[in-house]
Amino acid sequence: MPNARGEKDACDLLDADHRTVKRMFKEYDELSGSRARNTAQKKLELARQICMELTVHAQVEEEIFYPALRQAIKDTDLLDEAEVEHQSAKDLIAQIQGAAEADDKFDAKVKVLGEYIDHHVKEERKEMFPKARSARKLNLVAMRDEIEARKEELMSDMGAEA
Repeated sequence: MPNARGEKDACDLLDADHRTVKRMFKEYDELSGSRARNTAQKKLELARQICMELTVHAQVEEEIFYPALRQAIKDTDLLDEAEVEHQSAKDLIAQIQGAAEADDKFDAKVKVLGEYIDHHVKEERKEMFPKARSARKLNLVAMRDEIEARKEELMSDMGAEA
């Protein structure tokens, strides 16, 4: 939600990532129901793209957003939970990225990752983002620019476009 001046902030940028990945999980789910040839390869490629997006997203949150928020608010339990959730997601991401092909458990791993991310996104939208927006010490518009620049750098390092 744009701020009083109509500018998008760091929360808007992070939430745009959430929506992008949600669409990708939905596309994966549709592929899982397909019997078309080469579906396994498409699923593998899409799963890797999801993992890359999530890896970059988690890294910018951990490097920029979470530390700033941790300094600006009193109740940091939500941030502790978010970091634990990130670690659980990273464990699944490593398993998915390490797969040479989509084995019997591949779809299950992608599905569970999607469920973890859904839960995480709900907490950020309902609890973390409102706290960030009400914290007077945070300049979320400037942070948006910092996050955008870091995302571009990370995507470039991974050989992708931001």
